[in-house]
Amino acid sequence: MSKITLFALAVSCTVFSSSPLHAQTSDAKRKLGLIAGPAKAKLKDIAQVDVPEGYVFIDGNGLRALLKRAGEPTSGNELGLLRPPNHSWSVMFEFSPDGYVKDDEKNSLNADKILADIKAGNAEANKERVKNGNPPLEVVGWEQPPTYDETTHNLEWCIRATSEDHAILNYNTKLLGRKGVMEVVLIVDPEKLHETMPDFRNVLANYSFQTGQTYAEYRPGDKVAKYGLAALVVGGAAVGALKLGLFSWLFLFLKKGLKFVIVAVVAVVAAIKKIFAKIFNRRQTST
Repeated sequence: MSKITLFALAVSCTVFSSSPLHAQTSDAKRKLGLIAGPAKAKLKDIAQVDVPEGYVFIDGNGLRALLKRAGEPTSGNELGLLRPPNHSWSVMFEFSPDGYVKDDEKNSLNADKILADIKAGNAEANKERVKNGNPPLEVVGWEQPPTYDETTHNLEWCIRATSEDHAILNYNTKLLGRKGVMEVVLIVDPEKLHETMPDFRNVLANYSFQTGQTYAEYRPGDKVAKYGLAALVVGGAAVGALKLGLFSWLFLFLKKGLKFVIVAVVAVVAAIKKIFAKIFNRRQTST
């Protein structure tokens, strides 16, 4: 999904293709819940995130529509997807309303044991990937082991995997809240991870829970999650890896140089550029 330019827009191209160009922009924005920055995007009544100048945000309904058009499953918890103007990465937001996750394991996270659990569960995840027509993944190890920030209550890690000998990274951030966990998944070409991190950090810095939803606002009697930080990493890595199974084919097709895919991508990008140019160029010419 780091190529939202290719995944989301490629899928949505089927929505645009039957409409005249002058009607495509508004129709696309309506169908995808598309917000062009600068703006603030609401993640339901749970949180909000800034959409910087040049970025595009697709809301949860639009994201689920794109996934369904691609024949992929949805959880119903998707809240949106953010992509930058250079299209080289993307961020997906998904909220799990499992309750308040206690952080009493913050000083005892055993990265080796967690990784072993992740690898053990990966075999089952591979069955699902293969069933969905996607290549299996091999979990190689930590690109960054789990780290927990006591100030922000953010839990971060990065898994390195391979699929058909191609490297894939899943950078996962769990933002702990009062009523659940916001999953923020950065999917990016491994070669561009380090150069992308400053922009991704800015995305996180400009994210905030709504009043009443923050971790610090927990009150006795609130729902408490039945798992802790370690289980959150194991479960999150499994889900994140499954998502990589859904979207990694974009990288693999491009790197293999399959001509029919390249031709399709070029056609999609050309069509979509015309649509989004009407959104952004209008603002530029008026300034």
